[in-house]
Amino acid sequence: MNALAPLDLTDASTFPSRRTEAWKYSDLKRYLREAPQPSPTTAVGAPGPFYALGGEAIVFANGRPVGASDFITSGEQTLRLRYISQADGTGHTASARVVARSGAKLLLLETHEGRGSAYVAHNRLELDVASGAEVERIVLVEEPEDALSVAEAEVKVAPGGLYRQTIVTTGAKLQRLETRIRHGAEGADVRADGLYLLNGARHADLTSVVTHAAADGQTSQLIKGVARDTSRGVFQGKIVVERGADGTDARMGHHALIASERAEIDAKPELIIYADDVQCAHGNTVGTLDESALFYMQQRGIPADEARALLTQAFLIEVADRIAHEGAREVVREWLTARL
Repeated sequence: MNALAPLDLTDASTFPSRRTEAWKYSDLKRYLREAPQPSPTTAVGAPGPFYALGGEAIVFANGRPVGASDFITSGEQTLRLRYISQADGTGHTASARVVARSGAKLLLLETHEGRGSAYVAHNRLELDVASGAEVERIVLVEEPEDALSVAEAEVKVAPGGLYRQTIVTTGAKLQRLETRIRHGAEGADVRADGLYLLNGARHADLTSVVTHAAADGQTSQLIKGVARDTSRGVFQGKIVVERGADGTDARMGHHALIASERAEIDAKPELIIYADDVQCAHGNTVGTLDESALFYMQQRGIPADEARALLTQAFLIEVADRIAHEGAREVVREWLTARL
């Protein structure tokens, strides 16, 4: 991540700047030059957005675990992983570890819930998906417009494992959601989707690296985003196919809409292929809402703002509709619709 050392909120020398290639669109050091004071303890407060879906829970409040911080399963389970920030101008770090053993079917419902102001959050997850295990990870991120946050997920998918991921965010002052997936292939299947809906001066950076380490693995990735006002959306997606990973099938797509003259989208999709006999492709499009569709809707009595919201929803909802779990899919759809 950083050429010198992994990010550590207690050590300002580890804060990456735009001089670090992987962070050139998200200059953390521009906003964070000194280590923040540690965040105080805080109460958990109201239940998170996935509460109605039940299951077990791992909860962090300002970086402190409320109970266990590890979870291991061999069966069919739901886990709600909540990173709660209730701080003003301070910083905190949280680390969780989740293991899905062979035969497990895990629905991992992850939320980053920001209720403070100008805090710095660094949330980490280690996730192991064993051979024959299935994990669907849904991530909802809602933070204040003046927060700084970095979330990192290290995912290891063993040969024959199944991993599905969908990240949904509305950004922050600077927000980076990074996923690194070690793909064991040999029939393993990965989907790594996401969407961002940004307004004001918010910034969201969805960065991912998927490394195919062996033959016959599949990866599908669909990222969609909308940037309004003076916001900035960033997508950096890299798929690496190592030597010997023949038969890899990897597809990546990023599609975004710029909804104002001052909004910005930066996209850097990459395929790095060292193997033969692979099927790999990536696509990237950035455009604006269809003016003819807007005109058509207004001619039929739909107000302009409502027409834009409907067209934006139709554009983004494809990502939500790829979520396999019906209950989680409906929560995400309702969450997204409320923010349009």
